[in-house]
Amino acid sequence: MSNLFSGINARFRGQRSPNSGASSPSPEQQQAQAQAQAQAQAQAQGQHPGNLPQGQPGSQSSSSNLAVKLPPLPTSPSLAETIGMDQASGMVPSAEEVLASYHLPPVKPLWLNANYAKHIVKGNFLTLSAKPKTVEMGEWIAHQVVDHWRMLITFIRLVHDKEEDGTSICNSRRCAKMSAGSNHSFTWLNSRYQPVEIPAYEYLTLVQRYITGKLDDTSIFPTDPAGVSYADNPAFCTPVPESGPDWVGKRSGFPQNFMETCQTIFRQMFRVYAHLYWSHFEDMFCLNLEKSMNSCFSHFILTATTLNLLKKSDLEPMQPLIDLWAALGTFPQGSKAYEIANIAVGQLLIQKAGGPPASN
Repeated sequence: MSNLFSGINARFRGQRSPNSGASSPSPEQQQAQAQAQAQAQAQAQGQHPGNLPQGQPGSQSSSSNLAVKLPPLPTSPSLAETIGMDQASGMVPSAEEVLASYHLPPVKPLWLNANYAKHIVKGNFLTLSAKPKTVEMGEWIAHQVVDHWRMLITFIRLVHDKEEDGTSICNSRRCAKMSAGSNHSFTWLNSRYQPVEIPAYEYLTLVQRYITGKLDDTSIFPTDPAGVSYADNPAFCTPVPESGPDWVGKRSGFPQNFMETCQTIFRQMFRVYAHLYWSHFEDMFCLNLEKSMNSCFSHFILTATTLNLLKKSDLEPMQPLIDLWAALGTFPQGSKAYEIANIAVGQLLIQKAGGPPASN
């Protein structure tokens, strides 16, 4: 994977499809949003949250998320929970019903066609995600965070960096908010710790600043070689229990919140991938880089699920592609990515695309 992007000198090989624009909210959604905002403002009067540093990662939300702090509301079950409740009651939904619950647009995204879900390399990416026996878990997770960020930043720069005329592929006119299709949008926390919707271009700027700042912070990712430790090998020694609380990476000098920080970084990287697929996949196709992005993202999903860096609910915006890849054999049986996939839905997507993909 380290040579995946060496010597990239891409050229456009076609134009984007005319049906790739984002849909605007319906009048009913706008009315509901206005009513919710009025109620929230009435209840929020007199509240003055303390100032916090700007540039904090936000949360996943529907397209009707507001910038104000909303009062606690009963939470509705997620897609995974809804399917789980159906199974618990003995009503197992069919592949068609599950696929319909994804609320995909009438014209399916290009990346849900098996012929465009191919990879630039072949092999089992799970071997790249599994921790070697002699490597301490904290060291391995830190390595994976840095390695996956190094691969993702290449795609970010392709859509984020401005050309000579001052324009960029991802811009506020084309991507008015950080979204992954019409069902998922992502917010950022402002200086008063309130979630706000911002253009995707600005979101990508803040993500780069946030993750780079974390990786450069030696109190979170220490760089002193003297602090490196190795995993105990039970065949040669008996691990000596340490006093006090234990956490992932403690033996190598990583802080107590290290795992939480890495999970937040992976969650932000996933949101960037989700936006790239839903809004810029055709751009990657025109640059002849769709196979490269597929390779990096499938490796990312295997790593995130293997090391418990993402929850199943975090993956919902890209669940259809996970189903497809599992059915195609990209995710090997026994992997956590395979376990969270719906193989029947993946097989249905293959059928709707006209059968298995042609060989590379």
